[in-house]
Amino acid sequence: TAYEIVSRDWSSDVCSSDLFFPLAFGTQTAGSVIRPAAFCGIVGYKPTYATIARAGAMIGSDTLDTVGTLARTVPDAALLAAAVSRRDDLRVDAAAGAPRIGLCRTHEWDRTQPETQALFETAARTLGAKGSRIVEIQLPQRFAGMLAAQRTVMGYEGALNHADELNRAADRIQPKLRELCESGFNIAPKDYVAALALARACRAELSGVFGDCDVLLAPSAPGEAPALTLGSTGDPVMNSVWTLLYAPVVNVPAGHGPNGLPLGLSVVGRLHDDARTLT
Repeated sequence: TAYEIVSRDWSSDVCSSDLFFPLAFGTQTAGSVIRPAAFCGIVGYKPTYATIARAGAMIGSDTLDTVGTLARTVPDAALLAAAVSRRDDLRVDAAAGAPRIGLCRTHEWDRTQPETQALFETAARTLGAKGSRIVEIQLPQRFAGMLAAQRTVMGYEGALNHADELNRAADRIQPKLRELCESGFNIAPKDYVAALALARACRAELSGVFGDCDVLLAPSAPGEAPALTLGSTGDPVMNSVWTLLYAPVVNVPAGHGPNGLPLGLSVVGRLHDDARTLT
């Protein structure tokens, strides 16, 4: 695919269509592909865990870190992932019929903002009007523990993977990261093992949750991007469970919030069912 190089007037507004570059990589341990894609009004694709090799990346969590792609369109995000993973099947089937979609509010729904809740309802009506069959899907109660499990795994493994840097140069590590890693050393090994066991059980159960649905639709973020600060890039609460489940997720730009900032929705697939999820 050929791309035009577009020059920009740097005095113009910075927005989701800056056109600085067509493709990018991201890594997701909690929500660092899907969440920023939602905030910026672009497509973010977190493949099934280990689809794209992590060689050359500093590991934060062996169990969670997943390389994904960001682009302006879903076919572009799929193309980049296919090229670097030798997965020619990661393509969008333009001839596919209307999908069967499960609306999944997740166990973290109470963390969403009114604009996301309204967007969810609007999307359901729009998709239904376009011919998709829409059903409500509830995650089993067991899945309610997955958010805490993801944080346990991320903290425990993050502390171990950054132990050398903490030992040699703790004063040069960003304070928030340093605190996260240091708290990870307080996580009991038995709690870490229990978190891994819960994740394995929920992964084994995930395919059955879909029923006859092709994909699930879930929030990509609680709401609009937070006010710009150097202290936070927003809450990954709507992404962390899918990351630990290893499921493929695509953020699709779907609207704007009360401040005019982008909102996105997550299309979630079964493990290794990336092509259908992208389509």
